[in-house]
Amino acid sequence: MNNICDMLQINYPIIQGGMGNISNAPLAAAVSEAGGLGTIGCGTMSPEEVEEIILSTKRLTDKPFAINIAITVTEYTEELITLAIKHNVPVVSLSAGNPAPYIPLLHEHQIKVIAIVAAVKHAMKAEAAGADILVAEGFEAAGINSNLELTTFTLIPQIVQQVNIPVLAAGGIGDGKGLAAAMMLGASGVQMGTRLIATKEAPFHDSYKQHLLEANGTDAMIIGRSLGRIRRVLRTEYANKIHDLEQKGISLEEYSKLTSEEHHIKGALKGDLDDGFLNSGQVAGLIQSIPSVRELFQGMMEEANEQVSNIGKQMKSYNII
Repeated sequence: MNNICDMLQINYPIIQGGMGNISNAPLAAAVSEAGGLGTIGCGTMSPEEVEEIILSTKRLTDKPFAINIAITVTEYTEELITLAIKHNVPVVSLSAGNPAPYIPLLHEHQIKVIAIVAAVKHAMKAEAAGADILVAEGFEAAGINSNLELTTFTLIPQIVQQVNIPVLAAGGIGDGKGLAAAMMLGASGVQMGTRLIATKEAPFHDSYKQHLLEANGTDAMIIGRSLGRIRRVLRTEYANKIHDLEQKGISLEEYSKLTSEEHHIKGALKGDLDDGFLNSGQVAGLIQSIPSVRELFQGMMEEANEQVSNIGKQMKSYNII
């Protein structure tokens, strides 16, 4: 198994998922400072907005961090790649599109490339194109999701079996048990998003964090399935409104307006749950505290080690090993 920590120059095999237009320097820097790989999600932001976050992150940490570019979401892919090169960002993750055209230029500048995938065929194509690392994202994950609806538990071993580069598991992971399970399935580490919202350093509205604390496993609902635009969000009045409109035959244009980044920002940053939504993965049902990022990571590593040790003891008791 390739050592993801050596490749990314981090202490723990944990990376932050891109959070689109609500990305920010404080959380990305806190993740990197705590030993993981912080990530700035570019979303639909302009290059000028992203550059400001990159510079702010650099002021807060001298540790490695990444930027995530959603290729078919942004109109600035080339400009954002130029930004990464300009500011010596050591890692770029590419999602929502074909990463192949952009990998050679990034490699020319010694930038590691992570490709976000949701199926074996995508993983194999990304590896063939030169991606250094894959993030295999299951259907449990928050936000815009794959229409393939493959779960993390089934997706990871399928991809690991078919590729030779490191695979990180994403979707439904928020504690040490999830980290241990992902690695048992063959993953080299994990990517987390929702769990990092509920941390002390995350500069999101208190109502967002409180909703995560109060959520159960069924409070992360799907909207947009009938339109082929699947998004997993927390169950709120606004999300229920969109779901009800969808049942009545909402147009794709109207749905896109209601789920734009404007409404994402209103919910996540301003706490306006009458006119804004909250992205959330199914892992919300496991969130019971708001630790610092460092406390979260240290606790996860300790719990993962404990789980692996306990499994070894169990297996021996079955006279299997």
